[in-house]
Amino acid sequence: MNIFPILIRLSLLLIGCQSIVQLFANGPKILIVTAHPDDETAFAATIFKITHDLNGFADILLVTNGEGGYKYSTLAEDIYGKELTDEQSGRKALPTIRKKELMSGGAYIGLRDYHFMDQQDTGYTLNADSVLNIVWDTATVIQRIRDLQSRHSYDFIFTLLPVISTHGHHKAATILALRAVKGMPKMKRPIIVGCSVTDSTKVIPEPFLGLTTYPETLMNEQSPIDHFNRLTPFGFQQKLNYQIIVNWLIAEHKSQGAMQLAMGKGQFEQFWNYALNGKFGAEKILELAESLRKSSHKEFQQKK
Repeated sequence: MNIFPILIRLSLLLIGCQSIVQLFANGPKILIVTAHPDDETAFAATIFKITHDLNGFADILLVTNGEGGYKYSTLAEDIYGKELTDEQSGRKALPTIRKKELMSGGAYIGLRDYHFMDQQDTGYTLNADSVLNIVWDTATVIQRIRDLQSRHSYDFIFTLLPVISTHGHHKAATILALRAVKGMPKMKRPIIVGCSVTDSTKVIPEPFLGLTTYPETLMNEQSPIDHFNRLTPFGFQQKLNYQIIVNWLIAEHKSQGAMQLAMGKGQFEQFWNYALNGKFGAEKILELAESLRKSSHKEFQQKK
């Protein structure tokens, strides 16, 4: 009896089983798409959990160069030895400074890779139209997101929720991420998540169904469908929580003095479901949120 074909089939079966095990052993793969260095603080605890406790990874695509933050840099002038609040000097120096701050903070939450699009940061506005239609090279940003998805097969793209009251650049970065996903083959699309932070214990914020002038921002639900609590305790005698990590990250953004006032604020990182995700979006987001709740910090797991 020739058992060689049988051995081949068994080998292929074992390889297949190993591949399945490996697939489920790997954690969530995340791409963050934001406008400015420091926007990633909105989901810092979630990203930390994914990279440290769920065996996942997270990359970030940063749309602007961050130069528009010069007005908030008074306290950082002595640290960096530059007149950062002078517009000409600040706009020249801040792109390099803020990239370094982002990468220093990113090390705390476990960011793996950084993709800088270096679009102009024109300063604070509520209007997304000007940067989308005039200032930014939107086609290049969209193509980079698609290229990264093709290369890394992210499970989720995290964006800031584009509510009317938020910075116009935040809205614009999210809109570009949504447009990028919309143009992908349906079977290869990641789940794109809108993220917001709520202060205090008010888990349910004002209803939001999307921006009427940008239909790609339409939501499946008018409220977040789940959240992660930054005050979840862990460690010896449950004395630690994930707000500590958020504070460490905020502290690295020293060129943005007003950002430091966010320390200790925002208990819940909320997850919203864009309509673009279709019928499986809610299921996948809820699965992620549940895995965040069920996993304890790995160092504490090892010592128990």
